Amino acid sequence: MNDIQAVFDQGAEWMPWVMDSALNLAVGLVIFFVGKFIAAKISGWCEKRLLKSSVDKAVAGFASSILYALMFAGVVLMALGQIGVETTSFIAILGAAGLAVGLALQGSLSNFASGVLIILLRPFRSGDFVDAGGQMGTVNRIELFHTHLTTPDNRVIIVPNSAIMNGAIVNFSRESTRRLDLVVGISYDADIRLAKQIMEELVEADERILKDPACVIAVAELADSSVNFNLRPWVASADYWNVRADLLEKIKYAFDEKGVGIPYPQMDVHVHKQES
Repeated sequence: MNDIQAVFDQGAEWMPWVMDSALNLAVGLVIFFVGKFIAAKISGWCEKRLLKSSVDKAVAGFASSILYALMFAGVVLMALGQIGVETTSFIAILGAAGLAVGLALQGSLSNFASGVLIILLRPFRSGDFVDAGGQMGTVNRIELFHTHLTTPDNRVIIVPNSAIMNGAIVNFSRESTRRLDLVVGISYDADIRLAKQIMEELVEADERILKDPACVIAVAELADSSVNFNLRPWVASADYWNVRADLLEKIKYAFDEKGVGIPYPQMDVHVHKQES
């Protein structure tokens, strides 16, 4: 009977500590989830404000990602402190483990550093069509570790920032104008002057093709089975693909109508019969 009473007495002594610990844990969880929610809302609000201030979308996204990460770290420390974890000791442990974590996360740290360089050097902006990190697409968003590209067929490609900064970056949208580099071949029997005149008329009739710089139409090569012209008009970057497709189609129709032949690769085979 005395043993049972002792157990009850000990339970009564521990009960306040258990209740306090449970209460602190509950408050800590509330701080964590509410703080995480508030951090997300604040970072999203800041991103919207930056966009309204005409800040580039990629920069706004990167800044909001950093802000969210900092606030989330603060929320975690507050929640741990509420539970009873000594945050100063916790920070010291994190600092001591920083080297090991840094070595283990070299790729992530490299991606973060590359993201900072992308924001500072600005090789591209949100909305630019680029070839970067071995992928082609329109820049949608730059985050802490990755850059989001959207392809013309609406696929989303997430490219590590380090892969972008460690390779060549081709920005197709940086300049307002682009040059079409077309090679048009005609047969050796065709009239070179007529073919050139047809292409000049088609270029002159298309209002999307710029007058300055002037379009270059010149014989480039006397190839094996064709006489090749270089056709190089300048267009607005936004019109590049449409003008390219329309111009090639019109050239084909015009050449067929005027009797200008477009050759295809062919081979003449000569058979010699050996007399026995």
